[in-house]
Amino acid sequence: MAQPRYQQIADDIRRRIASGVLPPGAPLSSETEMVVEYGAARETIRKAIATLRAEGLISTAKARGSFVRPRWPIRRLGADRYKVETRQRDEQPAEKATSFTKDQGIDWSAYTMDKDFTEVPADERLAELLQVAVGTPLLRRHFVFRSHGVPQQISTSYLLLDMVGGTPVADPTNEPWPGGNIAQLATLGITVDQVREQVRTRMPTLDEARTLGIGESVPVLTITRTMLAAGRPVEAAVDIVLPGDRVELDYVIDLGSP
Repeated sequence: MAQPRYQQIADDIRRRIASGVLPPGAPLSSETEMVVEYGAARETIRKAIATLRAEGLISTAKARGSFVRPRWPIRRLGADRYKVETRQRDEQPAEKATSFTKDQGIDWSAYTMDKDFTEVPADERLAELLQVAVGTPLLRRHFVFRSHGVPQQISTSYLLLDMVGGTPVADPTNEPWPGGNIAQLATLGITVDQVREQVRTRMPTLDEARTLGIGESVPVLTITRTMLAAGRPVEAAVDIVLPGDRVELDYVIDLGSP
């Protein structure tokens, strides 16, 4: 069965992008020019453009037309990435860093975030992760991490309010904090010694796609993280959300003698 005409047009433009004929930032021809080039109806051209936009290959600006989206470097998430935060806690080096800046390969000056702190009761899932009763007061911290101004990660994390309430950790003006959660909790005498992460993939919500600047057809990687100190959960992130086209997991499985 022959492909619909709009898919044929989308395929042709997709090939041009993949081959570099249309490099990142390059403008696409106008709708009128494509109507002539492909001999297709304007509505067919619009469906082709909408397909590529949903895939995250192009972006469209009102009155400016459509452009090829930048190709962001792949961010590698290694099992040892939190060690940079333990160094910030234990050694307090002059150079500020977190696992995010390490993964992104950026200086502290290039790291910014949007932040929103609120107090909420623990629902069933959070109560299970933090091993507390449903309804226990928590501090909810919602972040959008940016590299050179570009949103790269959404993170919603929860801390026990009776543990952090009234401390600098609960003050959003102190963010971003060198060393992240690990260094923050250390100032309260809490030493994080274990991190558990559960990783999944799914399609983004409309709000996530809009926040991260990705197409609705680009999957996201989600990480549910629990930080523990001496076996006690002290932080839960539900969830950390990353664009699937910019991230890869990178880890080693040691098969040595038990």
